[in-house]
This record gives sequence, C-alpha cells and structure tokens, in this order.
Amino acid sequence: MQKQSLFQSYLTKASSLIERYDGALPLNEYLKHYFSLHKKFGSRDRKQITQLCYCYYRLGNLLPETEISEKALMGLFLCSNNSALLLQQLKPEWDHQIALPLSEKMDFLHIRNSSTDIFSCKRSLSEGLDQVLYSNSMLQQPDLFIRIRPGRTEKVLQQLKDNGVAFSTLKDNCLVFNNAIKIDTILSINRDVVIQDYASQRIAEMLDVIPTVSGVLKLWDCCAASGGKSILAYDTLSNLELTASDIRVSILQNLHKRFKEAGIQKYHSFVADLSTAFEQVPKNHFDIIICDAPCSGSGTWARTPEQISFFTEEKLNKYVTLQKQIVSNALPHFKKGGYFLYITCSVFAAENEDQVQFIMEEFGLTLIKQELFTGAAVKADTMFAACFRADS
Repeated sequence: MQKQSLFQSYLTKASSLIERYDGALPLNEYLKHYFSLHKKFGSRDRKQITQLCYCYYRLGNLLPETEISEKALMGLFLCSNNSALLLQQLKPEWDHQIALPLSEKMDFLHIRNSSTDIFSCKRSLSEGLDQVLYSNSMLQQPDLFIRIRPGRTEKVLQQLKDNGVAFSTLKDNCLVFNNAIKIDTILSINRDVVIQDYASQRIAEMLDVIPTVSGVLKLWDCCAASGGKSILAYDTLSNLELTASDIRVSILQNLHKRFKEAGIQKYHSFVADLSTAFEQVPKNHFDIIICDAPCSGSGTWARTPEQISFFTEEKLNKYVTLQKQIVSNALPHFKKGGYFLYITCSVFAAENEDQVQFIMEEFGLTLIKQELFTGAAVKADTMFAACFRADS
C-alpha cells in the first residue's frame, strides 16, 4: 500500500507540473529547472515524473477532454512496450496488456479516435508523408544515430566491439543505438563520428548531385547552427572553402569547438541576421549555399512532443515569412551556375514544397532534386531538402 501511495504521488506531481507548463521553455529544460529547485526528488522520482510528463504530451491532440492524470497514465500505457512499475501499482490490468499492438491497446482503453488525432492539423502536409506512421512515431523516443567519418570505420567498429556495445547498421557509415547510451564515453565525437540523425545524414544524397570540379568550391552554410551540415559537406565534397554563419553568437562558439574536434581548421565564420540584407560577404561569391532554414521543427517532434500541444498557425506563418526573407537575402551572394540547397526539418508543405515554388518563381532557379526524407519507420526524424541550380 505504501508503494502504491508513492507512485500515486508521482502521478499527482506530474499532473501538477503539466497543468502549470506553458510551453515557453522546452519541456526538458522546464523539468530540469524544477528539479534543481526541489532537491528532495531522487533520481528514481525524477525519472518516473519525467516519463509521465512526456507520455502525456506524446498523445498530443488525442483525448483533449480527458483529465490530465488519466491522460498521462493512458500515455504511459500506449507508449510502453514493456511492463512499467507505475502501471503495475496503479493500473495492473493495463500492465498485463502492455505487449498488445497499438490498435488493440486503443481498443482496450475504448479510445475511438484514430491515432492520427495525435497530430491533427489543418495545414497540408508534404507529399510522401504517411500521417498514420508519422503520428504513431510520436509515441516513441527516436533512436540515437551516428555517422562514421571517412577513414574511421575500422577504428570505430573496433572500439564498439571492445566495449561490448550493441548497435545496428542502416548504411555502411550510419550506426543506430539505443538513445540511453552515453556514446561520447566510448567514441571520439566529431573527430571519428558525428552524432547526426539518419534523415540529416541523408542530406549527403543531395550534395551528391553537385558535379565534381578540379578547383576549389566556395560553400556558405548560411544558417549553420553548430555546424552539422558543414561537417557533412566537408566529408562529402572535396576542395571546399568553407564559410559558416548564424544569428546566434553562442551557437557559433559551439561550431568553433566542433570544427576544432573535427579537424576543420581553414574556414570563415561570422554572425549575421539573414532576415535583413547584409554586407559581410560579397555578392555573386559562393558556388554552393546551404540554407538549413529555421522552421517549425515538426519533423523532430517525436523528440520534443510538447511542441504538438503548443504549436500554432501563427507560429507556422512566422516561420514561412522568415524562410522567404532568409532565402531572398542569401541568394544575391550566389554565383550563376552554382547550387542552392534548401533544407527544413518540417512536415508542412508551406515550409517545403511551397517554398520550392517561391524560389523557382522569384529567383528563376532550376530545381534539380527534392525529397522528403521520412524517418518514422526507423525511429528517426523527417527532413525535407531541395537542390537548385542557378543556370548561367
């Protein structure tokens, strides 16, 4: 009875935190801040409460009228494949059915809605997205993916073998791990491997359409963040003169650290707000521009499921406007005959195919290839990419 009371207290605390959460901070930061102020919670307490909060938000727009505590428990049941301590104590009859397929679990709970109600939206989705598969993916944390850098395969595989680490292989240089593993204690991050989602790794397929040249290619990663796409381009293309920019000083400091670890020494970087015109680089200067544009992030919401509940039409419209501003201010610095790679981690057509039309109509670029890299089937993110050429 005492144990049941303890687990009931976890449910009560999680419900209280959910009720007060307004989405202003990422959920992990909100919970981390709360627990740092309330030291009485031990590691097991934090784990149980955190799991309940995430399971509640993984149900997204499903069961909007259900009480918070009940929805959190239902979320735990639907998101779990193995017996859960909390369900054992509070809902043992549910725990006995934990291994059922999702559809049968929903029938067991008498949920008549479709799982697509988890992610119900009025906006058009990108072509090729399986909404059922995508919605169902919200119920599981994605896996951890690494990309082995060129020439490091033998070393990395030996280190994993020596440490007895379980993994699977999606491609020759893409390995998959349980997301709980502390891979940075085993492998040399950025030097030998890059932690990079599978869909993000597949951006290399877009870079492969760029013809090999004998001279140096000037590449600008104009929304570089911490430099993941820059390192991918460095490993995929040869003879690069690399330039990286971002609006945030702090994120460029992280980029400098990663580049140093990755052995990238010769590059240029600067802070720039691409929502307005700027003069830090010459016009008609770059052979390749990579624009990994700020976006809704909807292709990554299985990692941050709280976004489903707090994302609005107004936010989406702001991103669409910002993307057009960034593209419009970046392209004057692009050479005729060069290549422009537009990327988002969005599932919305407004941020993807509609922007492709905007780029072709407004700037006369030729679309070479576009693709939605859907990752739900392999517990990965979803990304969109389009590669254009500026005909000379």
